[in-house]
Amino acid sequence: MAQNHQQINAKNTIEPHVLIFPLPLQGPVNCALKLAELLCLSGIRVTFLNTEHIHRPLLRHAPVLSRFSRYPNFAFETIPDGLGHQDPVTGDRFYELMDSVHSVTKPLFREMMVSGRLSRKSERPVTVMIPDGVFSFAVDIAIEASIPVVCFETISPCSLWTSYFNLPMLIEAGDVPIKGNDLDKVITCVPGMDHIIRRRDLASFCRSDGLPDPAIELISLKEAHAISRAQGLILNTFEDLDSRLYFHTCETFAQTFTL
Repeated sequence: MAQNHQQINAKNTIEPHVLIFPLPLQGPVNCALKLAELLCLSGIRVTFLNTEHIHRPLLRHAPVLSRFSRYPNFAFETIPDGLGHQDPVTGDRFYELMDSVHSVTKPLFREMMVSGRLSRKSERPVTVMIPDGVFSFAVDIAIEASIPVVCFETISPCSLWTSYFNLPMLIEAGDVPIKGNDLDKVITCVPGMDHIIRRRDLASFCRSDGLPDPAIELISLKEAHAISRAQGLILNTFEDLDSRLYFHTCETFAQTFTL
């Protein structure tokens, strides 16, 4: 009887399967590939989801297929993004990229995760989703599909904490949007970062001419809200670099998560 019970439990156990969904720009994709490799080394099944526009040059200019061929637990998947041109997307075309992802990729991603080939109804369902933090819609879809979600931030923790989580405080203090040419003015209103950073250290969108601004609404406030709804956050850093920020703010970060 005990042996039969063990066999049933083994049959019903779902294999850990992580979906990584990076922002389709070279820097975030490179960071996400390193994270994928670390998970593969731990024996975890990983599916790496790229939009088609970034995946083509990745295969053309980087030896990713040979690099990951050693990991039988790794697989690439692609999803349309609506970008018809062949030119690489750079920072100045970020809004074009995000508009296209929201209109084309978002509904396809929802179908994929709710009822499609990576959903809980599939043969090898995703058990944890790790999207880039800017993909707030991915957090919504993970919650809808009852899939645990952990956001991955490739920007610095300092930038995330200062220009995203504390953006309302910066606006209230009059530091954002930045006016005039005094970029060396010290920021004093951000907990843990007071008297350390200057205006020039804030994210570039903080130099907007006026509020409300689509960059601030779309990129920072929505991203900060999405992160607070996730089960966790992966930061691309190390202790010696961001220890001061960590000790001053880790408790506040922890309190934002819905556990």
